Amino acid sequence: MISIDYQGPKIALRDIKKFEGTHNITLPQQYVDFLLQYNRGYPKESTFKISNGEGESLVNKFYHLNDLGREFEILEGEIPAEFLSIANDPGGNEILLGVSGEYVEKVYFWVHDRKKENLFFLSHNFSAFYLNLSG
Repeated sequence: MISIDYQGPKIALRDIKKFEGTHNITLPQQYVDFLLQYNRGYPKESTFKISNGEGESLVNKFYHLNDLGREFEILEGEIPAEFLSIANDPGGNEILLGVSGEYVEKVYFWVHDRKKENLFFLSHNFSAFYLNLSG
């Protein structure tokens, strides 16, 4: 089981629905469950593999609901439109969750300082990504 430090303030499903309506997206249920339980956090087990060539990185923090809205606006036009940034790594790169098209539910890693070859598939869904984090 993954441990989360510094959880955010509790939110209700209506808060998530309001966020989804404002941004015209639907969050995968697994991620909704995570937000309802933690609404932010710094995972103690945080290492994940990007790819064989890229190596590993760490989840610095999972964003809380208010951060999601802020990141949505800041990164609009920077990250592909089919994604929402849900976390970052210590280098300022983003962990993205697919919210539309062929990317729904999938988790990707986005390298912020590259123009090409900057998107790496991590997992088929949020739970698989989250549960495979290691120490």
